[in-house]
Amino acid sequence: CASFPGARVLCRVIIAERGCAMTLKAILVPLEESEVLPSVLKTALLVARRYGSHIEGLSVRRALTGLMVAGAEGGFATSPDLEERFAREAEARALRVQRQFETFMREHGVGDGTEPGEAPTASVVEEVWEGVDVVGTRGRAFDLTVVGRPVRGAPAPAIATLEMVLFESGRPILIAPPTPPTSLGESILIAWNGSPETARTIAFAMPLLAHAGRVVVLSVANGTVTGPSAAETRQHLVRNGIAAEAVEVPSGERFIQDFAAHTSRVHAVYEKVFGRAQTGDQRPAN
Repeated sequence: CASFPGARVLCRVIIAERGCAMTLKAILVPLEESEVLPSVLKTALLVARRYGSHIEGLSVRRALTGLMVAGAEGGFATSPDLEERFAREAEARALRVQRQFETFMREHGVGDGTEPGEAPTASVVEEVWEGVDVVGTRGRAFDLTVVGRPVRGAPAPAIATLEMVLFESGRPILIAPPTPPTSLGESILIAWNGSPETARTIAFAMPLLAHAGRVVVLSVANGTVTGPSAAETRQHLVRNGIAAEAVEVPSGERFIQDFAAHTSRVHAVYEKVFGRAQTGDQRPAN
């Protein structure tokens, strides 16, 4: 999901695929039961308060028809009792995340409703997954989808959810960190490699870039394809009223460490913008 080799571990804010989102009035939040969900909701709310957005919480239950279990002689047979138990557990999980979503929004003063306005609104929708990518396809009707960053060793947030939105929605993703953020988009770093994918990513991120207090266009020596330089990209942003600066760092095996140190010590940049390299329908490596 990153523009530079090895930078995938730093990708936690915007990943974009196609098109250009000029507003962020409609936000989709897939509801997964995990410790990261409060951060996902807080991140979505930070965006919604800035743009007066509507937040839709999407609760997805997997269809469990035709469940198969091993029989006494090694054959397979359906098990209505087991299927019913799994269905009850799935329904209970869906109800818990829906209540968590509604409680969070109520405690933060977010009203019900779907009509656009100056203040954020929220609603919750439940879908049954029958093998069709519900999250990714539904995301096509939203300006932004907020998902949690997968945590090593935890079943949720699921990398599959992130991938479904990335590859099927055609819309940008905002990846929430495990810890709830207190602010969003005050300083943004663009990892520029000159590619059309990263150019489209910048187009997606324009609403956030326009509100940022600081924008840094960073490139790595010998790490770009044929295309505009970081300085030329900075000039494009400046012409759009965005006060940006361009920085180039040396390449090398210690890229990640140098990149992180340069970012935190010199620029104090917290949000990173990456474009996914277009290599067919390949999923990002784990």
